[in-house]
Amino acid sequence: MVAEIIDGVKIAAELYAETARRVRDYVGRTGRTPVLATVLVGDDPASRTYVRMKRNRCARVGIESRSVELPADTTTAELVARIAELSADPAVDGILLQHPVPGHLDERAAFEAISPEKDVDGVTMRSFAAMAFGEPGFQSCTPGGILRLLDACEVPVAGRRAVVVGRSPILGKPVGMLLLARDATVTCCHSKTVDLPGLVREADIVVGAVGRPELIRGEWIKPGAVVIDAGSNPGNIGDVEFAAASRRASLITPVPGGVGPMTIAVLLAQTVQAAETR
Repeated sequence: MVAEIIDGVKIAAELYAETARRVRDYVGRTGRTPVLATVLVGDDPASRTYVRMKRNRCARVGIESRSVELPADTTTAELVARIAELSADPAVDGILLQHPVPGHLDERAAFEAISPEKDVDGVTMRSFAAMAFGEPGFQSCTPGGILRLLDACEVPVAGRRAVVVGRSPILGKPVGMLLLARDATVTCCHSKTVDLPGLVREADIVVGAVGRPELIRGEWIKPGAVVIDAGSNPGNIGDVEFAAASRRASLITPVPGGVGPMTIAVLLAQTVQAAETR
């Protein structure tokens, strides 16, 4: 068996095209352009590159991008106040705080300053609750992108056993909640998990979301399982041993070109959703 590759670039392109159409329709109806405000604290090169990518993608689909850049010595109070201003600004539809922020800042306090109606990155506790309870709201972008990949490939989720390796608040936990809301039986694994190989071997759907290169070995993969690798490690190496896993899985995402392209695509789709809802 050789796994079919899930082409995240192609699926993201389809979502961008749909988002661009929705933007045109929205502008035609309202006479205004959706606005995404991006907040960047400090001068981390990777974060600056990511913000630039978002700005370029906004331009391609017709969303206006507003950049807010703050110095690295910004205090938590100053950051929260700036985000609160954006939350109160009627011209802004969505707010993204580029993370991680400098270590001295209370990132959670900053996230919670984002109005839930503008949390298009799905990082507030209210958005997490909506994902957990299957209520309307914004999904965390990478987990939301993973569910869109599964849908695009017509992967059945209800009744399947899903193992998520990783429990971060913006990836592992929310993707587990989204899968559970789709009636999967979900096991969330982490550094204290006993017999990780045995649990992975039972999974119909495996999500690598831990940030450790090739932690998930190919020999652990159940024949015919669907493997979603959300890992992003130096050297473009995922969390899954790709070559070996490809010989056992039915579907698998590559790194790069799998989950990654979906993150910004979902962010922009949710920005238009925020504008439409308002």
